[in-house]
Amino acid sequence: MADVRVQAEVRDLTRIERIGAHSHIRGLGLDDALEARKVSQGMVGQNRARKAAGVILQMIKEGKIAGRAVLLAGQPGTGKTAIAMGMAKALGEETPFAMMASSEIFSLEMSKTEALTQAFRKAIGVRIKEETEIIEGEVVEIEIDRPEAGNVSKTGKLTLKTTEMETIYDLGQKMIESLLKEKVSAGDVITIDKASGRISRLGRSFTRSRDYDAMGPQTRFVQCPEGELQKRKEVVHVVTLHEIDVINSRTQGFLALFSGDTGEIRHEVREQIDLKVAEWREEGKAEIVPGVLFIDEVHMLDIECFSFLNRALENDMAPVLVVATNRGITKIRGTQYKSPHGIPIDLLDRLLIISTEPYSEKEIRLILDIRCEEEDVEMTDDAKELLTKIGFETSLRYAIQLITAASIVCMKRKATEVDIEDIGKVYSMFVDVKRSTQFMMEYQEQYMYNEVPEAVPAAPASDPMES
Repeated sequence: MADVRVQAEVRDLTRIERIGAHSHIRGLGLDDALEARKVSQGMVGQNRARKAAGVILQMIKEGKIAGRAVLLAGQPGTGKTAIAMGMAKALGEETPFAMMASSEIFSLEMSKTEALTQAFRKAIGVRIKEETEIIEGEVVEIEIDRPEAGNVSKTGKLTLKTTEMETIYDLGQKMIESLLKEKVSAGDVITIDKASGRISRLGRSFTRSRDYDAMGPQTRFVQCPEGELQKRKEVVHVVTLHEIDVINSRTQGFLALFSGDTGEIRHEVREQIDLKVAEWREEGKAEIVPGVLFIDEVHMLDIECFSFLNRALENDMAPVLVVATNRGITKIRGTQYKSPHGIPIDLLDRLLIISTEPYSEKEIRLILDIRCEEEDVEMTDDAKELLTKIGFETSLRYAIQLITAASIVCMKRKATEVDIEDIGKVYSMFVDVKRSTQFMMEYQEQYMYNEVPEAVPAAPASDPMES
């Protein structure tokens, strides 16, 4: 017989995560004394702004700051959104964090105030506590009687034990189906919710660990439960007020959360929910978790939205509002009046303003090091120095965008590290704002709809490649 050999290709399957502009941010990078570390959790520089954000964060965690608003103001590319993302990561998963851009509310098929109300309620969590009776134990034996007649329901017995006791339970049709669906077998440690009858497998008992080879590495082993089989357990759910609104305002209930388009919610529904939540709070069944609503490019809101925010911040159920803008003195949208950051003075008076400063050349180098690591790009020190100079002369965002482009050029010449020549090539391929503006000024006559007056002088552009 011929010797037939089959070659099998084995691949490691890893979870793929897309790299985003702020995917390297893990927190605010502060120590226990709220002092900003030099480089920590993806954050570099902006020490004063990060310390101020840390103070706000501490107040949010202690629940002492509700209905307050914070403004992150600074030049483009100075890390305003990064600070907001750092706050979100530092708050943890239980504290609601809703994020939106101001322009979103003008493209939704609902009124501006309804869109803002929904955004506010997405940022307010309700921690609901409920006590349920459960049966928790290790399965000793399952006996299921399957009668030959098809129309007769199945019956059976389930023997459960803890370290102190053992009990036999009679099983009905629904419980048998649940056990078969969960593939429960002798040696499994399970919990049964007495109210709903829901069965959950916690894992295999350590007494069955000798059968490890037959089960595989994915099997979880747990200790046999102690004490009595029947226990009272406190279950905590954290939901947002908006989720409660949607569930109570739609006929399909919680499935409305997955349909995407929630539509407008009646004011009466919200009033009833607020009354019910207030009742739960008095009874100790629930507590409010004030979260954070982050609105980027806040200058894009109009005067009606700003008026609504003034009133909404006075509500006792309001979250902490964090807004960001890169505008100076500009017109308030919807009026002819100018104001700092394009925000009315009466709203500015309510804001705690945190200003961000331009990054130094040294800080830009540290940020580029982090981004190279995040994007998995090997780069020589000389190339990084050049990229740092480009970032300082043009903008940090432009320098970051050149990293992956330079990596692809490097791969094309079959090299392993990005060098100066790769940076130079992509620098000539993709122009920055200053060079693009100069080009437009020089060749404006060749473009359609040219409306730039001839008296405007061309801005001199410094070329980092020449120095």
